[in-house]
Amino acid sequence: QVQLVESGGGLVQAGGSLRLSCAASGRTFSSYVMAWFRQAPGKEREFVAAITWDDGDTYYEGSVKGRFTISRDNAKNTVYLQMNNLKPEDTALYYCAAKATLYRLVSPNYNYWGQGTQVTVSS
Repeated sequence: QVQLVESGGGLVQAGGSLRLSCAASGRTFSSYVMAWFRQAPGKEREFVAAITWDDGDTYYEGSVKGRFTISRDNAKNTVYLQMNNLKPEDTALYYCAAKATLYRLVSPNYNYWGQGTQVTVSS
């Protein structure tokens, strides 16, 4: 059974940093796309960043480009999201997700999801 387990969320002041982790298990993720989404209260779930498991190609939503970095450690089956220069508008529940295709990358039509980790940025 596939499991994605996020960790690393918390409360941070504006301008601070956090690193989220997503530990993946239950299958081989070779050829998969791993992504981070976020959902703020009253808003739709939105794409943040994605990385291809094999080649490490990365994709970012515009507002996080230059501040967030997605990476993966294949040996540990773990995906990371390094978040720097955090802003109050980054406050959300952050989800890790996985699917087998790059098609419609930014849409939340992923096969597997974690339970989410809360990120709160105070002004």
